[in-house]
Amino acid sequence: MIPLRDTIPSQRRPVMTWMLIAVNLLVFLYELTLPTAGLDRLFYAFGVVPARFSAPDWALDVGLPSAGLLSFFTSMFLHGGFLHVVSNLWTLWIFGDNVEDRMGPFRFLAFYLVSGLAAGVVHLVTHFDSAVPTVGASGAIAGVLGAYMVLYPRSRVLTLVPVFFWPLFFEIPAFFYLAFWFVAQLFSAASAGAAGASVAWWAHVGGFLTGLLVFRLFLRPRPRRRPPSLLRF
Repeated sequence: MIPLRDTIPSQRRPVMTWMLIAVNLLVFLYELTLPTAGLDRLFYAFGVVPARFSAPDWALDVGLPSAGLLSFFTSMFLHGGFLHVVSNLWTLWIFGDNVEDRMGPFRFLAFYLVSGLAAGVVHLVTHFDSAVPTVGASGAIAGVLGAYMVLYPRSRVLTLVPVFFWPLFFEIPAFFYLAFWFVAQLFSAASAGAAGASVAWWAHVGGFLTGLLVFRLFLRPRPRRRPPSLLRF
């Protein structure tokens, strides 16, 4: 299922969502200028490589710092290919503006980064011996999806379902669409196991659950209602 748009227009300009999309695109354009060896070095230096933590001697032998805490943040702005960056940023474009509406730009940025950090930690724990760098914004965006599911459960998502060469379009309630998405990620994570997965499924699961659990901490404080003034007769 490919989401095309939701049915709730944003109330304010989603400045931070636009900025996150722009930064990711600029970094990806920079990636396109690199040769294959240079791109590999970039991913190992700024992606999440669990073996940097589980095997620090190996990391030093291959020229990597033994721990890469900063990589939990930098990895969110790297992508492994055109489809990777387009699918991630398209999803952020559809769902990010409404969540930013409820949080404000800077709270939304903090929430986005916290979700991405949690996703990276979950990937580290579930793939502790992996020497493969993990990159992408999907863990942070999964947190946005978790928040959206609770904040806008009655919204509808216009979805493209290709059946062979015939496109079908459905409007699906956001709650069911995102619940199905999460179950699919969980099933994929459980099926792939710790080895052989080309997608960081557990990072998606961790980011989504983090967004689901902590989004209320980042909501705009609602203005207090003044008590009605006394009526004088």
